Amino acid sequence: MASLALSFRAKEKNCFSQSSYLIEFAFYAFAVYKENLKEVKEELNEVGKLIEDLLTRQSDLLEKKKSLEQIIQEHNETSKNVNSDWSKEDFPWSEELNTTLKDVFKLDKLRPMQLQTMNITMAGKDCMLIMPTGGGKSLCFQLPAVLSKGITLVVSPLISLMEDQLMALKTLDIDSTTFNSNTSTADAKTIQTAMTDPNSTLKLLYVTPEKLAKSKRFMNKLEKMYEMGRFSRLVIDEVHCCSQWGHDFRPDFKFLGIMKRQFPTVPILGLTATATLKVLDDVKNILNIPHCQLLRASFNRPNLYYEIRTKPSSFSDTMTEIKTLIQTRFSGQSGIVYCFSKKDCEEVTIDLQKNGIPTGCYHANLTGPERSRVHEKWSKGKILVVVATIAFGMGIDKPDVRFVIHHSISKSIENLYQESGRAGRDDKKSCCIVYYRLADVFRQSCMVFTEQTGLKCLYGILAYCLNVKRCRRSMIAEHFGELWDSSHCNGMCDHCDPNSVCKYFPQSNMTTHCRNILLILQQAAETDQKLTALKLIDAWFGKGPASLRVSDIKEKNITVEKAEKIIGFMLLNDYLKEEFHFTAYTTISYMKHGKARLNCSKE
Repeated sequence: MASLALSFRAKEKNCFSQSSYLIEFAFYAFAVYKENLKEVKEELNEVGKLIEDLLTRQSDLLEKKKSLEQIIQEHNETSKNVNSDWSKEDFPWSEELNTTLKDVFKLDKLRPMQLQTMNITMAGKDCMLIMPTGGGKSLCFQLPAVLSKGITLVVSPLISLMEDQLMALKTLDIDSTTFNSNTSTADAKTIQTAMTDPNSTLKLLYVTPEKLAKSKRFMNKLEKMYEMGRFSRLVIDEVHCCSQWGHDFRPDFKFLGIMKRQFPTVPILGLTATATLKVLDDVKNILNIPHCQLLRASFNRPNLYYEIRTKPSSFSDTMTEIKTLIQTRFSGQSGIVYCFSKKDCEEVTIDLQKNGIPTGCYHANLTGPERSRVHEKWSKGKILVVVATIAFGMGIDKPDVRFVIHHSISKSIENLYQESGRAGRDDKKSCCIVYYRLADVFRQSCMVFTEQTGLKCLYGILAYCLNVKRCRRSMIAEHFGELWDSSHCNGMCDHCDPNSVCKYFPQSNMTTHCRNILLILQQAAETDQKLTALKLIDAWFGKGPASLRVSDIKEKNITVEKAEKIIGFMLLNDYLKEEFHFTAYTTISYMKHGKARLNCSKE
């Protein structure tokens, strides 16, 4: 603006007529207004961005407010149920319940929430129980099943879960069985006869949701069983699978929505260890039990030690570290190693076996008898380690599991909590270790991005792994909507343990690092090139095709490990986003600019 004024004054001295002066003045005024208009537009653009940010922030705060109000309401409801008449021991069935607990189940006392849950379901009321893995959810329906006339139908998502519970029930001499895709024709006929036989001693019948959804004959038998008054209750284990907002949605679980309409007087008992408030509300609506009794135990397992480790870049280095852990820290002890794929399972199993560690492999491609054999040998201590996909472990009841190691990250906080919760059911100290590497995030993202909340759940576990200061338990509590004081961790996570040495996330020059990454992406976009995270890091370190390198970016003495964490940070904060492309054989994740703004000008 000043330069325009000086220019005008200089020209004013040389003007010889009023008309030429006016013309010059008009040009000058036009330039001034044009400049002002440009400034106003730029300011309006900035104000628009600020308004957009504030509206987003307002939306986030309103959602958080609603969540906190729900937590308080749920806490009050749970406290009311816990402290209400449901905790009494003067019901008509109370004496028999205590006798059966000791004589049949060989237990001296109940755990928190178990008595209230049993009383609610024995009274014929609908109930939802959220209890941590290892808290004793199975007993909440198995004991009432023994006391009740007729049959308790248990819907479970995995055959391995059923097998584990049936093995335990068999040792207690409780008549129970399963009806699934592996059931022979002869066994199916025997089971269906028992369902409508008033003299049958069958107490627990386990089925998969697929069997309910796809077998009209079985549903007809259920209707007959109901008419005869032999359908005592419906139990839905892992009830979060009903909701598409959950981490493990299964379409056939939605079929269970008709059960309340078909069998209105049959009480429903839903069980889960992992349900957020949104999932819980959705499940109630799907099952048509909006006013069911709600019981929620604390998520906290005080005997579990949570730890995150950086995964070495090579398979052999990773296995060397895991083998050392098993042979020293967990020598002679039982554990589980979870892997991302069936191929990973087989490779890890072979490597452990070669080093003299008694190990079994468990995944969906193995035959049913082979999976059962591995499960039984591990349960009896004949092998120490099971290497498995997530197909293994839901509902297992082996008390002395001393470690759960994740060879790669889980796909959500819910999955991590559930899988790690299979350790330490005897209440003794056990360790839950996750090996984190950015490459595993992209292996998962290419699998889950089509799910309703797939990427959101995955980025939740990414944030959990990258955080360098917060108590691990406080992060899990926040995810599940529970208030938590991190001082109660008692040093049982790698951030609260005074003897732990954590590798902290790099804070210095973060803006510079982020700017450099965005400049590389900007240059790639200008030349119509796509970058995976690996190619992006290579370009950042001056490797790979010259066309992807930005000349004025110099590597700042940063390790690849730290570079991966910075890219993870940028994904979490929306400076970067994943864009997925399909090929004939696979899905590829490319890095793109996110919505968050960062000045990446080259000047």
